[in-house]
Amino acid sequence: MCNLYSLTKSQDAMRQLFPGIRDRTGNQPPLPGIFPDQEAPVIRNTEDGARELVRMRWGMPSPAFALKNRKTDGGVTNIRNTRSPHWRRWLGVGQRCLVPFTSFSEYDTSAGQPAMPVWFALDDTRPLAFFAGIWTRWTSVRKLKEGETTNDLFGFLTTEANGIVGAIHPKAMPVVLTEPEAWETWLSAPVEEAMALQRPLPDDALKIVARGEKQDKGESQAG
Repeated sequence: MCNLYSLTKSQDAMRQLFPGIRDRTGNQPPLPGIFPDQEAPVIRNTEDGARELVRMRWGMPSPAFALKNRKTDGGVTNIRNTRSPHWRRWLGVGQRCLVPFTSFSEYDTSAGQPAMPVWFALDDTRPLAFFAGIWTRWTSVRKLKEGETTNDLFGFLTTEANGIVGAIHPKAMPVVLTEPEAWETWLSAPVEEAMALQRPLPDDALKIVARGEKQDKGESQAG
């Protein structure tokens, strides 16, 4: 389960990929380590048909059964079973989003060894790519000290692991979209067409770029 990723490319890099996008993130610094419940940039559709870059908290609302006897809901970061009614309500165009990243991490839990982060990217330059995400506005208690708050929340889809990720984490990998056609399909296509993107990347589309660090600082900060 991917509970750690990195985004160190600039806002301008995202604006270049989506001309005319409304950037509402303010002064967004590089994010070499993004953890659950932290805020991170997300690209979503607007009601008037435009696109905007906004910050949201990572972790969608948990299903009701998972909240039994719990006072807080820290959220669900990764979504696999999109046939579940809990997730199906957020698969329409208005609730789909793209989550930009430069690398993501899975923990190597080999027998007899301490868990160690292993970082994956498209290549050593850590080019910008996107997770296939969903989002919602939700009122809940994320942390007791905060009390009840209303937040825009996001999570992203997972699928079967490819050979590169599966060697470290065999259960699943994020749904990664690398091409403009796939980005547009995820943001605007009918649900049946969009959900066909819930598939692993080919093995040669990813590589291990770092090991053992809780932040991936290896990318160029430019671009």
